[in-house]
Amino acid sequence: MTWGTELWDQFENLDKHTQWGIDFLERYAKFVKERLEIEQTYAKQLRNLVKKYCPKRSKDDEPRFSSCMSFYSILNELNDYAGQREVVAEEMGHNVYGELMRYSQDLKSERKHHLQEGRKAQQYLDQCWKHMDNSKKKFERECKEAEKSQISYDRLDNDINATKSEVEKAKYQLYLRTHSADESKNEYAAQLQNFNGEQWKHFNVAIPQIFKNLQDMDERRTVKLGETYRSFAEVERRVVPIISKCLEGMVTAAKAVDQRKDSAIVVESFKSGFEPPGDFPFEDYSQNLSRTGSDNTISTPKNEGVVKPDPKHSISKVAKNKLWLFGKKPKSPLAPSLEDFSHLPPEQRRKRLQARIDELSKELQKEVDQRDALNKMKDVYEKNPQMGDPQSLQPKISETMCNMEKLRSEIHKNESWLSEVEGKVSTRGDRRPSADVNHHTPHGRESPEGSYTDDPSQEHRSPPHQPDPRQAHQPDPRQAHQPDEFDDEFDNDDPLPVLGHCKALYSFDGQNEGTLLMKEDDVLYIIEEDKGDGWTRARKQSGEEGYVPTSYVEIAMEKNSKGAVTYI
Repeated sequence: MTWGTELWDQFENLDKHTQWGIDFLERYAKFVKERLEIEQTYAKQLRNLVKKYCPKRSKDDEPRFSSCMSFYSILNELNDYAGQREVVAEEMGHNVYGELMRYSQDLKSERKHHLQEGRKAQQYLDQCWKHMDNSKKKFERECKEAEKSQISYDRLDNDINATKSEVEKAKYQLYLRTHSADESKNEYAAQLQNFNGEQWKHFNVAIPQIFKNLQDMDERRTVKLGETYRSFAEVERRVVPIISKCLEGMVTAAKAVDQRKDSAIVVESFKSGFEPPGDFPFEDYSQNLSRTGSDNTISTPKNEGVVKPDPKHSISKVAKNKLWLFGKKPKSPLAPSLEDFSHLPPEQRRKRLQARIDELSKELQKEVDQRDALNKMKDVYEKNPQMGDPQSLQPKISETMCNMEKLRSEIHKNESWLSEVEGKVSTRGDRRPSADVNHHTPHGRESPEGSYTDDPSQEHRSPPHQPDPRQAHQPDPRQAHQPDEFDDEFDNDDPLPVLGHCKALYSFDGQNEGTLLMKEDDVLYIIEEDKGDGWTRARKQSGEEGYVPTSYVEIAMEKNSKGAVTYI
């Protein structure tokens, strides 16, 4: 069914219908606009919410509990979810709302053009009808005038009193009227034929074509609405997989919550390193009182059940040093924060010192990299003087070297304090292998002897706080043993008995006289214990003997040997 044939006479109604269609399209576009504004507002509020609850401090200062990390992961996933809502709003604005508004403008222009053509055709048909109607009225008027002339002529012709001239005049007048009526008739017939032809063209050609164009336009509008309905849903469907991943990430974060891990972090964060306080001794102040024999009196034997007060465990001292462990530690706001953290419990002090050593090592590595870069630049300037003066870099190189020495001194000082803390902790029977201490060397790699190198082939595992035979703070075997005695010991044909064995934790070059070269994971025999100078005498399986740094090895003494204790 076409509008041109079925609605040939409904031009005004089609005008109203097409206008309604465009208004409906713009109404739907307005709906899409309000929807995307809701999405934008929702996404903005979600991002503000995430920003509000995101940690304001650095990651190092944030709690490391799994519950906190999972919550931060959920915030990240929610932020990604907000981003997907923004994508929905953006695509709705571009693919739906923007397309609808552009199409609405095109429809308005096309509708205006078709309606103008229809009105022009109607105006032309009206003009043809007016010409035909005017010719018809003229023909009617001329016919009436001719009839009047005919009546006047007949009356004079029958009147015997009328003169001949009067009769001839009436006859001539009749002829003129009759001729004029014939011309009006012919003109009316021509105009009528022309109008009928134009009317046929109007209702069978022009109007059907115009109405067909309007029908095509309205159908395209309907199709466009269907496409935008689909696009409206597809925009949402395209982000569903990503939103599902965000929700899966939230579920994964929820599953990552580990109460045991969080409890272990609490222990690690607040562990003081102190031993729990022991039992208070009974202090009997009634020993000097005289007792009388009585059945109702319970006498305490003089030598049984009486514990003498131990000044080392006096109540005042215990209360002063240990009772605070069971309650809130008294704060001393006037106590300064000491450089060596000696005001902290042992375990916390060890962590703080280790963190400072790591930080200083990173700073030292930066200075080393800067020194190497300056030296390379200096070499380039020396080879190509036109690029710059090599001497201009010398002050900066000197300053860098000075900074390196200061940092090395600070590292050595903090390592000494750390060794002191670990020594105190080990006396409680809970000595830990030195390899368990997280001591990270800078990227430039620090050799066990304290020198820094950038050559990966010379890389060694850097032992924490190891002695260095070439540094003043480390005793040398040649100082611990006189040369004559040293030579006599090794010249003795009888080998010393094996006291235990050890495993090398780090490589040692053994360049000094009397020292023994060893590589990481080498197993050696202990033939002489450390006498307090930091060196242990060992023997390889090949029979070669020498001294190695005690802190470089993990020692296990035999049970039947002297000091049947296993230590590391």
